[in-house]
Amino acid sequence: MLKKGQNKRAQVTIFIIIAVIIVAAVGGYFLLRSRITTTGIPANLEPVYNSFLSCVEEDALVGISVLESQGGYIELPEFEPGSGYMPFASQLDFLGNPIPYWYYVSGNNVQKEQVPSKTSMEEQLADYIESKVRGCLLDDFYEQGYLVTMGEPEANIDIRDEEVEINLDMSLALERANDTAIVSDHNILVKSFLGKLYSEARTIYEYEQDTLFLENYGIDTLRLYAPVDGVEMSCSPEIWNAEEVFDELEQAIEANTLALKVEGGDFDLAQRENRYFVVPISGVESNVLFLNSRNWSHSFEVSPSQESIMIAKPVGNQPGIGALGFCYVPYHFVYDVNYPVLVQVYQGEEIFQFPLAVVIQGNLPREALDTSAVDVPKSDLCEYKNTLVEVNTYDTSLNPIAANITFQCFGEICNIGEIDETGTITTMFPQCVNGFVIAESEGFDRAKQYVPTTATQRAVNIIMEKLYELEVNVKLDGADYNGEAMVVFIAEDNSSKTIVYPETKTVELKQGQYEVQTYIYRNASIQLAEIEKEECVEVPRGGLGVFLGLTEEKCFDIVIPEQMISNALRGGGKQPYYMVESELQGSTTIDISAQSLDSPENIEELQKNYIEFEGMGLDINFR
Repeated sequence: MLKKGQNKRAQVTIFIIIAVIIVAAVGGYFLLRSRITTTGIPANLEPVYNSFLSCVEEDALVGISVLESQGGYIELPEFEPGSGYMPFASQLDFLGNPIPYWYYVSGNNVQKEQVPSKTSMEEQLADYIESKVRGCLLDDFYEQGYLVTMGEPEANIDIRDEEVEINLDMSLALERANDTAIVSDHNILVKSFLGKLYSEARTIYEYEQDTLFLENYGIDTLRLYAPVDGVEMSCSPEIWNAEEVFDELEQAIEANTLALKVEGGDFDLAQRENRYFVVPISGVESNVLFLNSRNWSHSFEVSPSQESIMIAKPVGNQPGIGALGFCYVPYHFVYDVNYPVLVQVYQGEEIFQFPLAVVIQGNLPREALDTSAVDVPKSDLCEYKNTLVEVNTYDTSLNPIAANITFQCFGEICNIGEIDETGTITTMFPQCVNGFVIAESEGFDRAKQYVPTTATQRAVNIIMEKLYELEVNVKLDGADYNGEAMVVFIAEDNSSKTIVYPETKTVELKQGQYEVQTYIYRNASIQLAEIEKEECVEVPRGGLGVFLGLTEEKCFDIVIPEQMISNALRGGGKQPYYMVESELQGSTTIDISAQSLDSPENIEELQKNYIEFEGMGLDINFR
């Protein structure tokens, strides 16, 4: 039997035990609650959390797609326009999507690279996800009584060959009814070939910079589809329309670029028969496309040419070289060809693409660029305009005219601005010694004004000469002539304009002294027999003679095959003429009357025609 005092002590002990249990229970509750919020998601909250993760994954996929379609960029570098000298802006417009060039030549002829690093791609993708994640739409869950609170996101991205890992540090509080969870670390793996495609794109780019294979294919296309070097057996000039040559070259470049393949990828056995178009780049397993379009910015230039006419003159019919016994037309044209190529590396539906510039200068590929030199310093001539200059443009009657003004110095061309109908502009110029202020206006000849230094020059006055379009009408022996002819207008500054008649019948002329030359060609039938000749040259003698500078004569037999001359000089002449502006202004047609020559039957008579041609004049009239 318990005593009364003992009972009280037992009750106290029981209360203490109960209190300890209660405290332990409360502590256990909070401890258990903490574990729930950091390591697990209650089943009731899993749908909203899974939806959140899906939203992050979708944002990541969109960001990856943008990186792939824009050459590794989400935020594009600063845009830089091209120029008439170099057609490349810093971005290629592909179906309305701007893609930064990985390599291009700026408008002021500076080589530049914009190759993104893998780290910069990871940072841009992380920034993109951070900007989008708080906008995940969870409205359906809000209507079901869920409460979602998001903290500030911080994303870390790891781009791998076949997946992209996203580690998102962001406090996400979820609550519904009696269930609560707070998750701070979110890990997502997205299936993507971004890393592999980027790596292979870098491999292709570096191979191009090392070997310039795109330029070399372009030169092959140029020599196959355009007149570059050669000899034609003819006694009349060879004439090409540069616009037609460029048009055919555009089509050839577009088709031949598309034909290129990389060994591996979609290169199969059938293509081994035409290995010319297979580029031997090792380390590329994905499929690769090389694209070019004539609609993209490009530039073609050829020299020598007059306006849009390319002319090669014959040798062998001039006075004093009749001993040749035959005529031939040698030609050598020098081209500058600049065009873009878009490289697409793809697997399945994923396409990583980047553009680069193909630059051919003087029939030769550009110099290879050291791929380690990504940041090429750009010229600052056009950026620092710090000298105030007044430019005035006038016609020959000193009336003000509107014009576009540029400044050229040391090969760089800076756009200055437009002059309105007041004929004057006061604006900032860059400082440069021995530059030219250039004025261009529709209907006027391009004018250049030499400026020794813009540092001291405060006003530049430019006189522009008006151009008058006239129809050319050729007459032969007093009657209108519609056969083949070549009409050349050589100005006193040695500039010239050539028209191939009758395909072209208009010319733009300004006031000044000209020599007008007209060559009329008609059908002929001159058969030249085969010629065998012996040519002897001095060559270094073998053995010690090489070191002593001794030479010996070696002879070679040269066979010139027989040829038929079907087009020969049959008329024309040369005439100096000063064209007065009032005469040009009041006329629409210039009549050029020439006399005919006898039809040659042999090479001697053809040479006689050229001798007589030198003394023949022309009758020039305006109406």
